[in-house]
Amino acid sequence: MTAPNDDRSVSDSERHNTKMARKKQARDKIMATKTEEKGLIIVHTGKGKGKSSAAFGMIFRCIAHGLPCGVVQFIKGGMDTGERNLITGHFADLCDFHTMGEGFTWETQDRERDIAAAGAAWDKARQMIRDTRYHMVLLDEINIALRYGYIDLDEVLGFLRDEKPEMTHVVLTGRNAADALIEAADLVTEMSLVKHPFRSGIKAQIGVEF
Repeated sequence: MTAPNDDRSVSDSERHNTKMARKKQARDKIMATKTEEKGLIIVHTGKGKGKSSAAFGMIFRCIAHGLPCGVVQFIKGGMDTGERNLITGHFADLCDFHTMGEGFTWETQDRERDIAAAGAAWDKARQMIRDTRYHMVLLDEINIALRYGYIDLDEVLGFLRDEKPEMTHVVLTGRNAADALIEAADLVTEMSLVKHPFRSGIKAQIGVEF
């Protein structure tokens, strides 16, 4: 049995360490130029699962840091969800949670009612965003309301441009984000669908979808 080549192992290790040292030096140089802070407009869109889940991850980060935040849900109705139950049950002092929608459009089947609900949700969203005590405001599924014309896109863009406080982060989720919203955003993530159990006849399950 041949003994390990210690010289080669040391050489490989040294090469790796040298490479990582160079990478760290380059990374540190880049990071030294990133000194500004601002309230971001963040968009989560795409056909893949995880848009709201990722957004709630940021809300929970705010809560963990003791930073006041808020959620306005534009589409989801009275259905129990884990994130809402956790926030309203344990963190209501840090996160104001408003479920303003009445369910997906194919459930209500009443366009005027959907428009009224979306309008009320947008009124609440503007009120919360204007309040500088909020570090972050999540507008969950607003992109769907915008896509169906329940809320005027130009009004939303103008408000975010002209009235959003400088240091407030606003997160907008939902499929089919408008091109103009993507252009206005500071951070955009598109969730792409590779595989989904729904296509195999598996229904939405607790702890995964809600």
